[in-house]
Parts: sequence; C-alpha cells; structure tokens
Amino acid sequence: MAQPALHAWTAGEALRLGLHPADRSDPDPQALACYGLWLPKRERMLLRFVEGRPVSAVTCAFLAWAAEQLAADGVRVLALVWDNASWHISQEVRAWLKQHNRHVKATGSGCRLLVCRLPSRSPWLNAIEPKWVHGKRAVAEPARKLTGTELKQRLYEYYRCPPVQPLAQQVA
Repeated sequence: MAQPALHAWTAGEALRLGLHPADRSDPDPQALACYGLWLPKRERMLLRFVEGRPVSAVTCAFLAWAAEQLAADGVRVLALVWDNASWHISQEVRAWLKQHNRHVKATGSGCRLLVCRLPSRSPWLNAIEPKWVHGKRAVAEPARKLTGTELKQRLYEYYRCPPVQPLAQQVA
C-alpha cells in the first residue's frame, strides 16, 4: 500500500490560515477534541466534542453513545476503521468493546462494534479523513481565531448534526 498521488487545488486564491497568538488570560481552550463517526450509507456524521483530552474512558463513553444511536436506527453491526491512537488501542477500550459485543450477542439487541485497524501512518485509508479535511476548510476563518463555541457551532451546522452535550473525563 502506498499513499495516493493526489493534489489539492482551489478556485481562486489558496486559503492561508494565519497563526494567531494565544492569550493566556483567555478561558477558551487552545484546542478542541472531537470524536466523529461517518456513516456513508446514511450520508450522516455523528459528532461528539470532548471536555479535556480524548482518553480511554471518554472513548468508551463515545462508543456507548454511538452504539445506542445506531441501534435506534436499526444498525446491527458497525465496522469501525481506526488508526492506532493510544485512546483507540488501550486495554480499557478493548475490554469495553469485548464486554459490549458479548452483551449485544447475549441479549440479541443493540449494535455490535467491529474494529478494523489501519496500518500505521495511513490516514488516507480512513473514510472519515476526507470529511474532516472538508469540514476544517469550510469552517476556517483565516483572519481571526474562532472561539471554541463558534467552532463547535460551525462544525455542527456544516455536518448537519444536532448539538450534543460534550463528553467529559470522569474524575475519580
């Protein structure tokens, strides 16, 4: 497998994002974490932002929410195409997936989650990557830094997703 020889182009002048200095007094986070699930047959994206970092426990919470959403839509099995991010391959996530799939099999209801791991350093094989790139380009504003709230709202609108309560890391 090799990276495809694709080139990007734009109509008119290329979009150049400026580097905006961080204001230490700004309470807004410097970066946002977001889980996304692209459902190609339904032409639908499920988005869920994260308060904090995307750690294993938050990944399990996202998967539980996504499986619930899909089961409500009548989806019986979902093949997840995943990279090797630490929050995807952790023992906690693998154990949660195993338990979840056993529960679905035992009860006969719900959505099973099958993980298909990508080779390392091969994002072009993941069907969601082009969707992320288009979304980033569509909501970007080169002249100024967007607030976290503005960015979330623009992404929800672009992907036509209803706003959902962000996932949060549980403090022990």
